Amino acid sequence: MKILVINGPNLNLLGSREPEIYGSDTLKTIEDELLEFARNLNQNIKLEFFQSNHEGCIVDKIQSAKDFDGIIINPAAYTHTSVAIADAIKAVKVKTVEVHLSNINAREDFRKVSYISSNCIGTITGFSKIGYKLALLGLFESK
Repeated sequence: MKILVINGPNLNLLGSREPEIYGSDTLKTIEDELLEFARNLNQNIKLEFFQSNHEGCIVDKIQSAKDFDGIIINPAAYTHTSVAIADAIKAVKVKTVEVHLSNINAREDFRKVSYISSNCIGTITGFSKIGYKLALLGLFESK
């Protein structure tokens, strides 16, 4: 099973960016823990990680994911603005789970709107870094 994990803008700053909202773990720590979780879940799960602050790069990466069995995406701020990312997910027809570290529904009103969710098999929000593991488990169990 091959899974693409995409992280959007400013997630490269995890660990130092608003730790009271996003926690103190770095993106690298989250990726390393997800790799270990994947190995323990099933030795045949392969993860590829991608992070970009640029919408078009994220769209390009999604479009190149046709050979993947699933996508885990934290589109960050693009959640609330990007029809392009939503359309790319819809176009590739790869099972996708949307993840958010914070509970976007308990924050500012504009964060409660996701253009991405309707093109995903599920959305996990508010469980911090564990959300990535839940997303992987969901993809694994829905194969």
